[in-house]
Amino acid sequence: MLGLIGRKVGMTQVFDEKGKLTPVTVIKFDENVVVSERTEEKEGYTACVLASVDKKASRVTKPVAGQFPEGVNPKRYIREFRDFEGEYTVGQKMGVEIFEDMELVDVIGTTKGKGYQGVMKRHGFGGGRKTHGSKFHRENGSTGMAAWPSKVIKGTKMAGRMGFDKKTVQNLKVVRVDADRQVLLVKGAVPGTVDSMVIVREATKSR
Repeated sequence: MLGLIGRKVGMTQVFDEKGKLTPVTVIKFDENVVVSERTEEKEGYTACVLASVDKKASRVTKPVAGQFPEGVNPKRYIREFRDFEGEYTVGQKMGVEIFEDMELVDVIGTTKGKGYQGVMKRHGFGGGRKTHGSKFHRENGSTGMAAWPSKVIKGTKMAGRMGFDKKTVQNLKVVRVDADRQVLLVKGAVPGTVDSMVIVREATKSR
């Protein structure tokens, strides 16, 4: 399965030949380098290990630096891509060109963090009456049982941390592949903030 480590630049819009507007997300690919290979004989599965975005040498420990082959600068992001298709060698550099023949891709990212939120924002609760004296404007209501044993059932929707979760958006249409700028345009939105790391891979459900 083909894939690369990219960076979400932001959203824009493009027009086709008929003048139809399409909202797209711009994903920039810094140099992806093959740093290792997982084999069936040694690890029990096959995978290609890619790394991207240079890291300051002063911030790299010796165990981390040992993951990179000679001649390759330490990178910030390292990810495995199982069952990577095609021929590749350690030290080889890859770019957005691998997506040129694809129509759909999956994008994996980390959603924006919202902090600690109540049930109305986190779960879409309607809340209580807004009248004077109701004392139930934005409360979550009862959470436990009235009968013995009185406890809160696991998975009950309550207030808590919202966002900053790993999400996968599937079957996004590839609108444009710009090999000169190493940029990929996909139709629609992808999770994450601007400049956040995303994984772009071949769509699994369209194979």
